[in-house]
Amino acid sequence: MFTHLVGSRARELNDVLSQGGFRRSQSIAYRPACEMCRACVSVRVCVNDFRMTRGFRRVLARNSDLIGEALPPRPRSEHYSLFRSYLDERHPDGGMATMSALDFAMMVEDTHVETSLIEYRRRGPDSGFTGRGAGDLFAMALTDTLSDGLSMVYSVYDPGLELRSLGTFMVLDHIARARRLGLPYVYLGYWVEGSPKMTYKSRFLPQERLMPQGWERVERNVSTD
Repeated sequence: MFTHLVGSRARELNDVLSQGGFRRSQSIAYRPACEMCRACVSVRVCVNDFRMTRGFRRVLARNSDLIGEALPPRPRSEHYSLFRSYLDERHPDGGMATMSALDFAMMVEDTHVETSLIEYRRRGPDSGFTGRGAGDLFAMALTDTLSDGLSMVYSVYDPGLELRSLGTFMVLDHIARARRLGLPYVYLGYWVEGSPKMTYKSRFLPQERLMPQGWERVERNVSTD
């Protein structure tokens, strides 16, 4: 199922649909609606009660030299280069593998809702005052701000830096950002039980998963304990 997110009520509609399990892609909100399958489950992290594990603390320590800066959604060549490197290494056969620079630009800037492109770079001497990093781009996240949370639309990182666990680091950073903004949730998109590429989403607890009867809180992930 899908609908267009355009016009003066696009932000309000994005809020309502996100809370109903939809995801945004450019100016389209969509949700899988397979007749015989309900495997795709929307997941959102409960920010105020989030439990920081020892593993998460290690990830933060490994990336303590990085800082994220939220910028307007304006694509640049270095953004596409990072995006291309990530896809070629992690998802060479995925549905986005053939995206051109123009396709990528449309993905970033074709939005009628409140969207930021969060860049992650090394901390510089003035980062404590400016909130800006310096040097090479390590990772980035296209993020919507909703009335009740932050929605991570798409995120990529340098595939040569696996030991940093940058994907996990970006989620932890978004949880911290949402907490500072007073927002109760971070939306992580769809989770499919048993999918190796989506297992990481189940580690951020407590979380809520959208089931047929509504959002259900999950305190403990049995499959990874």
